[in-house]
Amino acid sequence: MYTASFAFFEAIWEAGVTHCFVNLGSDHPSIIEAMVKGQRENKGKFPRIITCPNEMVAMSMADGYARLTGKPQCVIVHVDVGTQGLGAAVHNASTGRAPVLVFAGLSPFTLEGEMRGSRSEYIHWIQNVPDQTQIVGQYCRYAGEIKTGKNIKQMVNRALQFATSDPQGPVYLVGAREVMEEEINPYSLEQGVWDPVELGGLTPKASKEIAEALLGAENPLLITGYAGRNHKIPGALVELTNTVKGLRVLDTGGSDMCFPASHPGWLGLRFGIDPAITNSDVIVIVDCDVPWIPTLNKPKDGIKVFHIDVDPLKQLMPLFYVPAQHRYRADPLVAVEQITSEAKSQASKLDGAVVAKKWDALQASHKERLASIASKAIPAEDGTFGTGHLCKTLRSLCPQDTIWAVEAVTNTAFVHDNLQPEIPGSWINCGGGGLGWSGGGALGIKLATNAQNGGKGKFVVQIVGDGTFLFSVPGSVYWISKRYNIPVLTIVLNNKGWNAPRKSMLLVHPNGLGSTATNEEINISFDPVPDYAGIAKAAAGGDLFAAKVDKAEDLERTIKDAIKAVEGGQSAVLDCKVTLGC
Repeated sequence: MYTASFAFFEAIWEAGVTHCFVNLGSDHPSIIEAMVKGQRENKGKFPRIITCPNEMVAMSMADGYARLTGKPQCVIVHVDVGTQGLGAAVHNASTGRAPVLVFAGLSPFTLEGEMRGSRSEYIHWIQNVPDQTQIVGQYCRYAGEIKTGKNIKQMVNRALQFATSDPQGPVYLVGAREVMEEEINPYSLEQGVWDPVELGGLTPKASKEIAEALLGAENPLLITGYAGRNHKIPGALVELTNTVKGLRVLDTGGSDMCFPASHPGWLGLRFGIDPAITNSDVIVIVDCDVPWIPTLNKPKDGIKVFHIDVDPLKQLMPLFYVPAQHRYRADPLVAVEQITSEAKSQASKLDGAVVAKKWDALQASHKERLASIASKAIPAEDGTFGTGHLCKTLRSLCPQDTIWAVEAVTNTAFVHDNLQPEIPGSWINCGGGGLGWSGGGALGIKLATNAQNGGKGKFVVQIVGDGTFLFSVPGSVYWISKRYNIPVLTIVLNNKGWNAPRKSMLLVHPNGLGSTATNEEINISFDPVPDYAGIAKAAAGGDLFAAKVDKAEDLERTIKDAIKAVEGGQSAVLDCKVTLGC
């Protein structure tokens, strides 16, 4: 029997989707039948099915996999309630530009047995809502309903075209039980006609004008955020900065590794706040959502600003603008290569002494920056330590090609400063504001790197705040890790509560009542402190390395033990008590 459901799975497999992260329900009888048929009859040519007890974890796993590989993955959830269960993960995939196809069933549209799949359970009336796509539609690049099995492959491929065309993001398809049960004639599509939309580069005039501006500037600055999703970008930016001596690169998105820390032009990761923004006389923005925060710092009046982006108008943001004299919708890699080529052709005309002076100043400032970072990453005399020292230690002990899945919120800058990522694809941050991404995200990243490397992928470390760890649904995360043998190392930054709300409050009311209130008074305290590692161990049925660290003298030994456990196939969770502000 060849049904619409089986054709759905054929369609996603033919389009390059290799994994389905599922949370099944009463809308999926034909989906389940198709899964069994495919796994029995089409081994090696059928998506791998991963059971996820929580929808947000499912979406985050697909998100993490897609971010590392650039290949879309699939999530299957249960009608309206499963769609709502995706929660903040849909926001994260949207703002983080992750191509994910979400499929959900609809309550049956017949109730007297007129068709196979007609209503047969009480819940089919309760879950019948007016427009299910509205639940997530505003976060999706496309949302649609499959109304017949006869064009189901076209509907799937149309959705995936939206998901994989820049700006990439989630798409949502729904189909009622009767439609998914429909028997159809087997058919296939020509996949080559369903490729994503390609973006071009800059006009010759634009690349020449940007190159001239950068070469003629005293303090040129390039600000990026998502460009490193293309793993060729970091190398291209290095070539540009080696050509334009004195050019610095600031990452204000933190979503991807965009520029290596060892380069003199590295300014690190700051969320829209850095002295370089106010000191620059030419700024080029490349694939970035928030280059600066005007109420806290902004460029000087009258400077040249160029904005290059796959989505320069930010069409899903009701309020967005930057004072750019020129803006371009273009492929970031093509644009950077064009600017570099033009800069090389003009560089010979520059004063060699001036160029050398800029390069020397850049190297000196980089050396000072690294020294300042190191000076702040020293444990206190009583043995307590901050996030900086913890991450510096992690960098020295973990494999050089480790992939870091980071959701450290207010500690993100300390994490980035001390991990100092070098390898493209080695740093992946949430990219959105829906806390809890990194649990499932790290598992998806580990699955992806395993697939890329013949089954034994790179070492994956999740670094997560304590409050965010709870958002990540650890009961689901570590059960999946155990069930499917996906070992990762989790570092919980335990500072006894949420610190982001206090920071937000102080930015608006620096001298208000809350400025002198305790964490308990403003309801951000986690006291008594949960046993974070214990929660994970329970979810894994006891088969997990769990430890707590609160003294620097124990840190290196405990991390080494955790690394050994993960390399042996067992996930590990380290509950690390960190001091604030370092």
